[in-house]
Amino acid sequence: MELTDSVAVVTGANRGLGRILAAQLLERGAKVYATARRPETVDLPGVQPLYLDVTKPDSIAEAAAVARDATVLINNAGISTHTHLTDGDLDAVRLEMETHYFGPLNTIRAFAPVLAANGGGGILNVLSVLSWVHLPDYGAYSAAKAAAWALTNVSRAELADRNIQVSGLHVGYMDTDMADYVAPEDKIDPALVAKIALDGFAAGLPEIIADDFTRTVKAGLSSTP
Repeated sequence: MELTDSVAVVTGANRGLGRILAAQLLERGAKVYATARRPETVDLPGVQPLYLDVTKPDSIAEAAAVARDATVLINNAGISTHTHLTDGDLDAVRLEMETHYFGPLNTIRAFAPVLAANGGGGILNVLSVLSWVHLPDYGAYSAAKAAAWALTNVSRAELADRNIQVSGLHVGYMDTDMADYVAPEDKIDPALVAKIALDGFAAGLPEIIADDFTRTVKAGLSSTP
């Protein structure tokens, strides 16, 4: 996947990993649509701010109609409600699924025809180590990210004949606002994660693992839970 002169749409690009991904794409020579629920909060020089709320299908369709030149889609937007599945608030569970599964599903459905019309391209889904390890305090998040992992694998197969590459990024805690409660020594620099992600994406890797903890978790998937 060639990123120089690509046209990238990055969801949740006003802060955290999304903002860093947008900045590094610019450095690699890409044009970047930096999307956010509040595009006025996008403060990165050189990008084109664009309204997109992954929980609102109409906003996704409108963004796809604007970014008709897109060749790359990065599904990064995310939240973490720390909601239990068996006794937590169902609205919060639904919000996690809308944000991490139905949101990326709808962006892929909206942008895949755009990418195909432009000769093909690539989709990068930001997943998580919690796609693979499922903890009570992250029940809703884990279930949604596991669903997004399945979405990534299935859409890779479904879109291959349209010359669209689909990659998934798996990573643990990053030093962003979402993990501000985590000890610094347990977090990875999001700038390093962005570099690993874009290097792997450019190399055509279907699965990109950004840290040793995530690598260890994946290696243990065949073990008894």
